[in-house]
Amino acid sequence: MSDFTAPGFTLAETPLLSRAAIDRAEQLRSDMDALRAGWADALLLRVNHRGQVRIADGGLVFEAAVSLGAEPALDAVFLGLLDSRHVWAVRVPALTGELGDLRMIGHRLDESGVGLLTTAVALLNWHDRAGFSAIDGAATRPTMSGWSRISTSTGHEEFPRTDPAVICLVHDGADRVLLARQPVWPPHMFSVLAGFVEAGESLETCVVREIKEEVGLDVWDVRYLGSQPWPFPRSVMLGFAAVGDPAAALTFADGEIAEAHWFTRDQVRAALDAGDWASSDAELRLPGSISIARVMVESWVKTGYGRPSD
Repeated sequence: MSDFTAPGFTLAETPLLSRAAIDRAEQLRSDMDALRAGWADALLLRVNHRGQVRIADGGLVFEAAVSLGAEPALDAVFLGLLDSRHVWAVRVPALTGELGDLRMIGHRLDESGVGLLTTAVALLNWHDRAGFSAIDGAATRPTMSGWSRISTSTGHEEFPRTDPAVICLVHDGADRVLLARQPVWPPHMFSVLAGFVEAGESLETCVVREIKEEVGLDVWDVRYLGSQPWPFPRSVMLGFAAVGDPAAALTFADGEIAEAHWFTRDQVRAALDAGDWASSDAELRLPGSISIARVMVESWVKTGYGRPSD
């Protein structure tokens, strides 16, 4: 570890999925009288198992909630209020028409749309995997308008899980950043390093461990940047920056990383200028705009070593 302390940087903007501006109306989740009263005028978002919804004119397509029945459906989840109207979401096996998922259309949605779709996907993904109690193995049923599930055997209540994961931009304190590619990613697609927090582990310790495990690199000067929900399937990404030595050897022992390289600020800027969906023969392709990884890289390009970009 070096004694050098790199100039810090902050996120240049709030990550897209963290800009959610919805009224979750938590006080209504257990108020069945209020939920029934609002059901007649409520909006419904149908989400298929690929996380896709119907879209039109760059926005979400809502249907009438009463299309599910005369009162709130057991498998529907209450998302909150939109212009004083109740909004619900439900999983469906198939959809027709123009479809899009959060990765594809997130950048086109307003703050309410982003918040509603992110919450819907996260909640429904949890329900898909929470049909049996982790405590007693019994079947569970939804309660609290989709915000908890109860064991049919013991009455034990379980709540939606969110798995914390760190995501870290490693730079050299000057003009280079370390980016890596997973084996399943397309050629030339690189991003910052990430991994899940283990039991009994602090976030900062996780950053150091994950980077060492994935690319064999020691890092220091770990600094928190910001966070973003990531409902694929049910995570929250906790963004950090750290410093590493470009002269150190990189190793890929655990198989999660196929290759990693140090890129210059000019190389990264050129990749950002190419847009979200750079051609497959581009020298460097970066994550899409809904990812906190994109914001982290953009922010480093602007202020990565203590001065604004040219």
